[in-house]
Amino acid sequence: MAGHSKWANIQHRKSRQDAKKGQIFTKLGRAISVAAKEGGSDPAVNPALRDAIAKAKAQNMPNDTIERAIKRGAGELGNADYQRVIYEGYGPGGVAVIVEALTENRNRTAGDVRHAFDKNGGNLGTTGCVSYLFEKKGQIIIEKTEQIDDEQIMMLAIDAGALDVEIEEEGYTIITSPEDFGRVLEAVQKSGLEPVAAEVAMVPNTTVTLADPDDIKYMNRLIDMLEDNDDIQNVYNNWDMPEE
Repeated sequence: MAGHSKWANIQHRKSRQDAKKGQIFTKLGRAISVAAKEGGSDPAVNPALRDAIAKAKAQNMPNDTIERAIKRGAGELGNADYQRVIYEGYGPGGVAVIVEALTENRNRTAGDVRHAFDKNGGNLGTTGCVSYLFEKKGQIIIEKTEQIDDEQIMMLAIDAGALDVEIEEEGYTIITSPEDFGRVLEAVQKSGLEPVAAEVAMVPNTTVTLADPDDIKYMNRLIDMLEDNDDIQNVYNNWDMPEE
């Protein structure tokens, strides 16, 4: 179990999110509410809700906040009238971008997304224009410490049903199928390990390197503008970000 990892890219993305922890909780709560509305409030029989809760816990979202989000989705605290929308397009330098949103106003969100692309040298495309470049997978990120070793992580991942483990100097990326993400994450946490990030994500099959400083500046700004929008849940791209 080895291969080229995007550990540094994921860490880069996590550092962006950590700087906006309050906003992240708002988005996670919205995802939990929608999952509960669509599939019921019992995570044991609702895989989407189970995964949304797992992602929230990986971000240290308080349990009472998670419970309120579930009740809101179940209609106990008012309606969660959000729609799932996915946008696809290209950023500067031909970087493929997928934007996942939960919104109660599709026109507003579409306008905001289009504005972000236009303002930063990109263009919003049609459904399917870049999604073929990605594959949905679970990712569980564990930082290396003196208390764990490569063999321990490998055996834990194999026993839990993971697809792959990518090993780098900084840490490990455990790769799972979307269906097995929650189960593998639970096994990792029960072993006493606390992931620095965990999610079901759109993982690129190929990456793009940006050499032009202006392209790098505008790509960073595009990501920031999109992630600053409360309607937008996730922003995925195939940019091979330089380490900072």
